[in-house]
Amino acid sequence: MTTIATSLRIGRPPVPLSLRIRHFIENVFLYAFLIGISAFMLIPFIWMLSTSLKPPDEIFTKPPVFLSPHANLDSYTFLLQNGILRNVANSFIIALAATLLSLFFCSLGGYGFAKFRFPGKAAMFAFLLGTMIIPFTIIMAPLFVMMRNFRWIDTFWPLIIPGAANAFGIFFMRQYISTLTSELLDAARIDGAGEFAIYRRVVLPIIAPGLVSLGMIFFMSSWNNYLWPLIILKSPEHFTLPLLIRSTIGPAGRTIWNVQMAASVISIIPLLVIFLVFQRRFVEGITAGAVKS
Repeated sequence: MTTIATSLRIGRPPVPLSLRIRHFIENVFLYAFLIGISAFMLIPFIWMLSTSLKPPDEIFTKPPVFLSPHANLDSYTFLLQNGILRNVANSFIIALAATLLSLFFCSLGGYGFAKFRFPGKAAMFAFLLGTMIIPFTIIMAPLFVMMRNFRWIDTFWPLIIPGAANAFGIFFMRQYISTLTSELLDAARIDGAGEFAIYRRVVLPIIAPGLVSLGMIFFMSSWNNYLWPLIILKSPEHFTLPLLIRSTIGPAGRTIWNVQMAASVISIIPLLVIFLVFQRRFVEGITAGAVKS
């Protein structure tokens, strides 16, 4: 009665009961489908966590057991005793340094392409976008030779410097900064601000959501990078977490699966925390950059 009275009061006809039942059934099926898909995607992570807590002789038992009655933290204790915190620190240092450096150069490049006019701008931007289709495996060998000539093998520099200004980051920031009004920048110029001061004091605060979104993408990419660190890093004390996980693989039948799964759990915890903390800004940055091309 309340719904009907409200509908009549605002000038709308009441919703038929059959239509409301239909919408309710559609929502039930929709949410059931989404919950099922979410559960299906979570199963590998639940299994990984469960395996990290199992004794080795219970990992491949049939039928499978998700929660072992003999669950323990021996795998995590073993990793801590063997210095996994050093590998976590290596991954964090590399990922953070690469992310901050990339954000600086990509935002500068995006600002230049979005708000400045110069000869060859369109051709240069088209060439920049064209480089995005080149697989990394094609430039990997010459890049390794360059790093060897710089005497950077088995250091963190090759994992930080080469990707400091990449095409995707510049394109992303160019699309985002294009949404800013030029009148705001002109007003800063009239007040006597230089171009770098405008970038630092006007542009950077406004594009903060975009920087957060791009920074999360860069950080996760660097954190999970496996192939390039495998080629560059030789000393175990310099290994990142993906290389540590690879080192737990033994000969056939001798891989310590619970230790490997424990290392995998530890490797995803920082990414999960970062995403949960910056989730709202990540969505804001992704959607805002699509407003104007």
